[in-house]
Amino acid sequence: MIDKFTDPLLAPRDVARHLQIPRSTLYRWLREPADGVPLVHHVPPEKRGWPSVPFIAVVEAYVLRSLRDLGFTKDAIRDAAGAVRREFNTPYGLATRRIGTDGIDIFVHYADDDIARAKDSQRPFREVIDDYLRYITWDEDDQFASRLRLRQYSDIAPVIIDPRFGWGAPVVESSKVPVDAVVDLWVAGESIEQVAYEYDMTPEQVESICRARAA
Repeated sequence: MIDKFTDPLLAPRDVARHLQIPRSTLYRWLREPADGVPLVHHVPPEKRGWPSVPFIAVVEAYVLRSLRDLGFTKDAIRDAAGAVRREFNTPYGLATRRIGTDGIDIFVHYADDDIARAKDSQRPFREVIDDYLRYITWDEDDQFASRLRLRQYSDIAPVIIDPRFGWGAPVVESSKVPVDAVVDLWVAGESIEQVAYEYDMTPEQVESICRARAA
């Protein structure tokens, strides 16, 4: 069984690609501390370029990216991450279910008025960040993240990162087929219909996945 806290699943470059984060930003988060530990956890890779980011750290990066999208500054993101970790008494505070409840107010405290009101039709901040956090599935046993749905893929063919499947690589939620397998077959010259037949999907699902990857 994979340990979602310590087993390395992905290389930083792959985390950046899957979460649509600039590589330079992700590498900074892997180095920059908040409350004594990096903003995004990592473990030493067995070899240079090999996976070093556990699943729980993928979720940390996703939450930080959400705050970045909402307009938080670098300093505000670091301060909020440190506050959440102290409040919840865990270095993995950014990936605990409590972030969807207790943690929201901490984020608001570290936001200026414009961010707190959010820029999406002035919707309340809680509603806006809840829209990001709903893509995380929480483990009922330990209350930490257990699955992350990738926002860039449509409801037609939801794509997830789940440490139980594909060793952390994105997979189609319904079939657990690796997204790379679907896209690579299409890139190799197979038609959308042929790829759909191969993986027991609809052409609309295959097209949706390929479009999202190409974006």
